[in-house]
Amino acid sequence: MTERRAILSGSVFEERIGYARAVVDGEWVHVSGTTGYDYATMTISEDVVEQAEQCLRNIGAALKEAGCGFEDVVRVRYLLPVREDFEPCWPVLRRVFGEVRPAATMMVCGLADPQMKIEIEVYARRRTA
Repeated sequence: MTERRAILSGSVFEERIGYARAVVDGEWVHVSGTTGYDYATMTISEDVVEQAEQCLRNIGAALKEAGCGFEDVVRVRYLLPVREDFEPCWPVLRRVFGEVRPAATMMVCGLADPQMKIEIEVYARRRTA
């Protein structure tokens, strides 16, 4: 039987809305859209680049708990309410994904809270020994 396991980050949103930060389903890891909140303090920076960095820290923690890392990411989606906020994030994103080269999409859309300036979701495939 295929392993299916939820990974929780401790975000109050997961409890209030009813979702997991990530779901491990066999070799696949689906990481939910992740914003720049520091879940330990439930604070968020006003700066989009700092939010992108925090998104990636949050995603990295979920991937690690799932038994993989950014090198296993095959798909990434970037969601931003303001198109012009994307380019300033490129150096941060390139630092993490530049060698990995996952398939990527950027969409301009509204996010759940006006403080949120970027949301990132990823799919990863865990490598078997």
